[in-house]
Amino acid sequence: MSETPVETAVPAPSSGEAVKAAPLPAGHPPVKPRRIGVLLVNLGTPDGTGYWPMWRYLREFLSDPRVIELSRAIWYPILYGLVLTTRPQKSGDNYKKIWNREKDESPLRTYTRSQAEKLADALADLPEVRVEWGMRYGNPSTRNAVQRLFDQGCDRILTFPLYPQYSATTTATANDQLFRALMKMRHAPAVRSVPPYYDEPAYIDALARSMTAALARLDFEPEVVLASYHGIPKPYFDKGDPYHCHCMKTTRLLREKLGWDEKRLITTFQSRFGAQEWLQPYTDKTVERLAGEGVKSMAIVNPGFSVDCIETLDEIGREVRDEFLHAGGEKFAHIPCLNDSPEGMEVIEAMVRRELHGWI
Repeated sequence: MSETPVETAVPAPSSGEAVKAAPLPAGHPPVKPRRIGVLLVNLGTPDGTGYWPMWRYLREFLSDPRVIELSRAIWYPILYGLVLTTRPQKSGDNYKKIWNREKDESPLRTYTRSQAEKLADALADLPEVRVEWGMRYGNPSTRNAVQRLFDQGCDRILTFPLYPQYSATTTATANDQLFRALMKMRHAPAVRSVPPYYDEPAYIDALARSMTAALARLDFEPEVVLASYHGIPKPYFDKGDPYHCHCMKTTRLLREKLGWDEKRLITTFQSRFGAQEWLQPYTDKTVERLAGEGVKSMAIVNPGFSVDCIETLDEIGREVRDEFLHAGGEKFAHIPCLNDSPEGMEVIEAMVRRELHGWI
C-alpha cells in the first residue's frame, strides 16, 4: 500500500512564533505555511449612488430570506414590482448626502477597511495571523475575502460579524454567507465565529468613554439621550430572535456604567420598513413625543452599529434631527459610533485575541 504524504505534527508555537512544518517527502506538492485568518464582516454597501448600483445592492439585501421572511410568492411581486422601481432612486439620493467623495465609497466601507487595517497592525505580534474584511451584501464579498485568506495559507478562519447584538437578520445571515463560500471550496478551512458582544465589559466601557467624550465636546447638555437600535419586525422577536433582549441589556449596562437613570438614557428602535409592527418604542415617534412634552435638547447614540452608515449619519443625523427640531426641539446631536476609534479598536482586538485562544 502506498503511503499518503502528510506533514509531521509539530509542537504548538509559543506566542509570536510562526507555525513550522517538518520537511515534506520527496515529490510532495508545495505546501503553504499554515496561517490563521481573521475575517471582519459588516452588513454591506452599494458600489455607487446611481440607480443600478443601488438596484443591485437592494435586490441582494431584500432578497435575503433572513431579512424578509415572507414567502417569495408574496414578496417577490412587491420587491420587483414596487420596491426596486422606486427605492433605488430615493436611497441613492440619501447616500449622496453622506458619500465619501474622496474615496468614492460609503462611510461603512471606509470604516470597515480601516478597522481591518488597524487590527492587522495591532496583531503584528502574531505573524501567523492574516486579517481581511468583507461584506454580507455587496463588495468586497465574503466569498472573495475567504478566498484571499485561503490563498495566504489560512487553514483556520475566525470570522467576526460586526454586530454587537445578535439577530438572525444580521449575525446569522453573515455566518450563512460564510458557509456558502466554504461550500464552493474543496479544501475548506476550519472556522469559528466571534459571539455577540452586547454585554462584554470592554464594549460597554468603550461606549461609555466614547459617549462621555462626545458629550463633553457639545456646547449644551442634552436633557435626554436616546440609545437607538436598528429595529426588526415584531414577529421575528415573537419567534425567538434574542435581539430585543440584547439591546435592552446593552442599554441597561451602559446606563449603569454612566450612572444615569432610565429617564436620561432611553432605548428606541429605528429604520422600520413595510406595514407590519416592528420593535417599539420607535425612535421617530419618541423624538416627536419628547419634543411635544417640552424637551428642548437631545442626543442620540447608536450602540447597535459598529460603524457609522446611512442609518446613523442620514436617518438619525438628518431625518430624525429635522423631526425633533420641527416638533419644537432646539438642540440636537448625533454621537458617532465607535468606528475605528481607539476605543472601538480596543473592543475588536480584545474579542479577537480571546477567540483565537487554542489556535495561537
